[in-house]
Amino acid sequence: MSAYSSDEDNVTNINDAFGLSKLPTSKKPRIQQSQDKLVSQAAPHVLAEDPLNQTSLVTRPTDTQMNVNIPYSDMMLPLQGPQNPFGDSNRFINQNALAGHVEEQAMSDHAFNAQHLTHSILGYSVNPSVDPNAPSILGSIDKALENGFATIDTLRATNSQKKELKRKRKNKGDLEVVDGAGSYVGPWAAWDGEEEIGFLDGVEDTGDQPQEEEEPEPTIPKKKAKPKPGAYGQETSVFHGKSMTDYQGRTYMHPPLSEAPHIVNEAGSQETFIPKSCIHTWTGHTQGVSVIRLFPETGHLLLSGSMDTKIKLWDVYTHGNCLRTFHGHVQAVKDVTFSNDGRKFLSCGYDRQMKLWDTETGQCLKRFSNGKTPYVVRFHPDEDKQHIFLAGMSDKKIIQYDMNSGEITQEYDQHLGPVNTITFVDENRRFVTTSDDKTIRAWDYDIPVVIKYIAEPHMHSMPAVTLHPSKKYFAAQSLDNQILIYSTDNFRQNRKKRFAGHSVAGYACQVGFSPDGKWISSGDGEGNVVFWDWKTGRIKSRLQAHSKVVIAHEWLPHESSKVVTASWDGLIKLWD
Repeated sequence: MSAYSSDEDNVTNINDAFGLSKLPTSKKPRIQQSQDKLVSQAAPHVLAEDPLNQTSLVTRPTDTQMNVNIPYSDMMLPLQGPQNPFGDSNRFINQNALAGHVEEQAMSDHAFNAQHLTHSILGYSVNPSVDPNAPSILGSIDKALENGFATIDTLRATNSQKKELKRKRKNKGDLEVVDGAGSYVGPWAAWDGEEEIGFLDGVEDTGDQPQEEEEPEPTIPKKKAKPKPGAYGQETSVFHGKSMTDYQGRTYMHPPLSEAPHIVNEAGSQETFIPKSCIHTWTGHTQGVSVIRLFPETGHLLLSGSMDTKIKLWDVYTHGNCLRTFHGHVQAVKDVTFSNDGRKFLSCGYDRQMKLWDTETGQCLKRFSNGKTPYVVRFHPDEDKQHIFLAGMSDKKIIQYDMNSGEITQEYDQHLGPVNTITFVDENRRFVTTSDDKTIRAWDYDIPVVIKYIAEPHMHSMPAVTLHPSKKYFAAQSLDNQILIYSTDNFRQNRKKRFAGHSVAGYACQVGFSPDGKWISSGDGEGNVVFWDWKTGRIKSRLQAHSKVVIAHEWLPHESSKVVTASWDGLIKLWD
């Protein structure tokens, strides 16, 4: 007990760590007055010989008597501090817990962190309790005495300790001595405890002295980071059916003539009508769908690119299920496009990669990248130029690739903003591009000079362009909520045809035409698909299709009233 009391004497000299003594009078801890002062109390002592000399009330729910008198003034003190943020006003009134009396205490973050670090590193901290009988130090009192009860943030090394830790240089040497031991080295003297490296150290010793053979240190092989699926060289595809071929050995590439014999007919040969109800929903993408493309000529397969980095191939006519998933990008897919025969397709994404795929086997055949983000990719539509494709890039250029050599054969560099669309016109001798610079430019194929430049002060950006089935016009989705029509021969705007009444500001919603050219359609930002009459320009129907923006839609080429819609809600729907 004597040792403990001597420690207690030392501890009582500690400064108040939490600044409790500096609190204003109204906020000081409520400690009962010393027993020395005679205070007249109306209530008699409950327990005169108090064995613990208690000065604070500690009760449990099982207690039947109190061993401490509480002054009336203490019991009637007003509540102080901020209002309880949790709304339960009775929460802190009964502060008697099974583990003891709960004391309200406030301290700054800095004081708390200093004490917490001191306790966890040095093994002691100041006791924050307001009970004068409680020990002032918690933890190791020996460590506290050794460090003078200082917290971790106030400990400083003494000058003698600093001198011991400081590195020392060797003697500067004698100015008179030029070479050898004790020669003058001046401020370039080596440090104590460091080996001197001679000028010829490391050079092969050609003398006859036997050299000790050093055992090579074992090298720990570094673990290589596992590449993401779909990264460069890691492209895969998954077939989701039971068998790649049917009983006749035909794959899904073969059009299903037994279910839909009419798909060999010429597209647009029958009159079309506006769809009214959803007859099928394709689910499988976990994020928004950004682009869909129907298989060329027949339209019996549907390709979709999504923000979940996957490309999926869907069956349209037989079972309506997912046939294959292509894992080839590590960021959102921006565009996909089929070759003329549909056996290959190109994809591009925000990972700055363009990839050529085999539709049937799912194999990634080639990869292209110039370090910029491609926004649109298009095969040259001529049969003899199917090895050439054009890509509109984020660095304002249109780049022409030869897939056989993998090289860039031409650059069309005139736009002042990222290129959004590429549309071939005039029997594929020319193509039209639109950009964020709010202009339309027409080019002769393989000649990087603009032949037509369309820019008006009132024009807006046109992020989606579709060719009319007659090939005489192209429709451009303008971001001021209208669709503008331009001629493909002289690139003049047809002022009589203007389609408005939908809301697409900020979205690159695709424009669609019915196979016979009778209806023009567009998705909008509110999840609708709007249909206009091509001749009159009036809205004929507004179809509530999705919960989010309908970014893409396609008319089935051999059907009278079927439309596929894709949205940022991750769903693809078939309407009839």
